[in-house]
Parts: sequence; C-alpha cells; structure tokens
Amino acid sequence: MTSYMQKKETIERKWYVIDAEGKSLGRVASLAATYLRGKHKPTYTPHIDCGDNIIIINAQKVNLTGNKLDKKMYYNHSQYTGGLRERNARTMRDEYPIEMVERAVKGMLPHNRLGRQMYKKLFVYAGNEHKQQAQKPEVLEVK
Repeated sequence: MTSYMQKKETIERKWYVIDAEGKSLGRVASLAATYLRGKHKPTYTPHIDCGDNIIIINAQKVNLTGNKLDKKMYYNHSQYTGGLRERNARTMRDEYPIEMVERAVKGMLPHNRLGRQMYKKLFVYAGNEHKQQAQKPEVLEVK
C-alpha cells in the first residue's frame, strides 16, 4: 500500500477570510497557520506547499489574555551596537497591529524555504476592509 503524494500541479487553492475582532491572537494565528500549511486537507503532503490563501481582518482588535498586553515583549535588533529595540504587546497592537499578527502566524510555520513560500499567501489588514474581494473568500470562524 502506498501513500498518496500530491503534486504541485494538482493543487487547488481557496481563499479564506478570518475576522480577528475580539478573538485571541494565538487562536487566530494557529487557525491561519493550519490553513496556510494545508493540514486541513485530506491531500496534505508535508514537502509540498498545498495550503490555501488566508486574509485576516481587524488585526487591531485582536485580544490578548491575562497581563500579556503589558508583559509580552517584542524585540528587534538592527545589528549595530546598542541597536536593540523592545516594544510591549500594547504598543504593537496600537501602532503595528499587522506586524504583530504576522509574527504570530510566521512563528507557527516551518522555518525553511517552504515556510517562507507559505507565508507569502498571508494577507493581514488592520481594519475591516481588504483588497481581495474579487477572489470571493469564504469566512472561517475562530473557536
């Protein structure tokens, strides 16, 4: 008995939209990462990018539980001496909501060429509007 291996020529990609308003950041990110990888499909193949396109709207209204708004820190370094920049989650949510959600999803994808390819299919918007109306995306509910 052989396992089914999907070929990249036979992949069918759908478009999904996730409304993050009032939803937990981790739950939104894990659902998006699952669909970007294609693990929800019966034809999932680990070494092929068989996932779908994901649109996340209302990134500015995402929720964080507990004291994470003030205690969770995001770090960047410019590679120069003294170039460490740290921001807490409240600052990220207020000033850089798109980057905050993108970082959460990117951390749940594979850290290799395949993960970078999957990450390109993620579209995050701070507000309620998005540019992919023509693709007629289906709505995904976060539990």
